[in-house]
Amino acid sequence: MSFSYRVLADHLRFVRSFFADPRRVAAIAPSSAALARLMTLEISPFGPVLELGPGTGVFTQVILDRGLQSRDLTLIEDGADFAQRLQIKFPEARVLLMDATRIAEDTLFPHGSVAAVVSGLPLLSMPPRKVIMILAGAFLYLRHGGAFYQFTYGRKCPVPRPILDRLGLKARRIGGTLRNLPPAAVYRITRRGLFKANHYNHHQRP
Repeated sequence: MSFSYRVLADHLRFVRSFFADPRRVAAIAPSSAALARLMTLEISPFGPVLELGPGTGVFTQVILDRGLQSRDLTLIEDGADFAQRLQIKFPEARVLLMDATRIAEDTLFPHGSVAAVVSGLPLLSMPPRKVIMILAGAFLYLRHGGAFYQFTYGRKCPVPRPILDRLGLKARRIGGTLRNLPPAAVYRITRRGLFKANHYNHHQRP
């Protein structure tokens, strides 16, 4: 299968998924190469790395191109079609078909061992309870100094300040690109001070 055909097939698959469930997919086209470069700009080749909502694998490929070993990459995808394609495209990566809100329920990694989390999830369209569960689970696994990278089509951080405050987190915009449909910005979310993610009980509900 040629490169151009794969790109077209991924685009059509993405469009079908968007029309089937617009709130889950939240964009009518896969992320651009420009956004992928911005999202992964700070990712080092020293994993492990957790990717949430990888979709067609645009960010995944750039992460690997930056030198990360496939075996150090875990992909969490709740779309069966996307997950199947990801396993074919990245056979050495760990691909898990599951809801990202459940990542804290299974021991995916030793706590405090993940270098970075890259999220393609549409947090703006999710209820606060789900956003809290996703972030709390991610920060259980993130090592000291690790970061959660999230893009948004909005004009401000997609994680509201009350949620950041509740979890002891802070967000910083690291850049934006007009070369995406629609234009997007990327935020780095990290712990404040000596905050430990396991101070938050992920079974607690807002």
